[in-house]
Amino acid sequence: MQALDYWKAVTADRSQFLDRVVELLESSGAAFCLVGGQAVNAYVEPVVSLDLDLAVAAPDLERTERLFDEHFLVERFPDSVKVSAPGSDLRVQLQTDPRYASFPERAERREVLGLTLPVARLEDVVQGKVWAALDPNRRASKRQKDLADLARLLEGYPHLRGSVPQELLDRLL
Repeated sequence: MQALDYWKAVTADRSQFLDRVVELLESSGAAFCLVGGQAVNAYVEPVVSLDLDLAVAAPDLERTERLFDEHFLVERFPDSVKVSAPGSDLRVQLQTDPRYASFPERAERREVLGLTLPVARLEDVVQGKVWAALDPNRRASKRQKDLADLARLLEGYPHLRGSVPQELLDRLL
């Protein structure tokens, strides 16, 4: 089984939600990139997840939100927009936190679980994981996953240890 087929099977994506999200983003001309766990998967051995986190360049964000609203189920939260579709367990999160707005301009196309998509550069992925791991408003289980993702990245790219605050490095031991 191909990686993409496996990912679609795990997310029970019978409605082709993933394909439709990617197609809409690419045809809209919006500058976007993967962040979060799927971006981590582009740099180290992949871990399957139901989540697909995206950052969109600031000038394209409002238009992208409206586009998703026209085609999918959309829920707005303080720093993100949750996008879903019937017939798929895939959970798309559009980051609206302004700290992510510049990530797409530095992104590069990489393979992630069988797809070639714009992915935040490695240093930006680490920064996003640091923000997430330190966010007291995130569920504890999500912060633990963020720490695990940081551990995976630092094992593969030990030169980035200086980008991670000591309080997180101490929790990785």
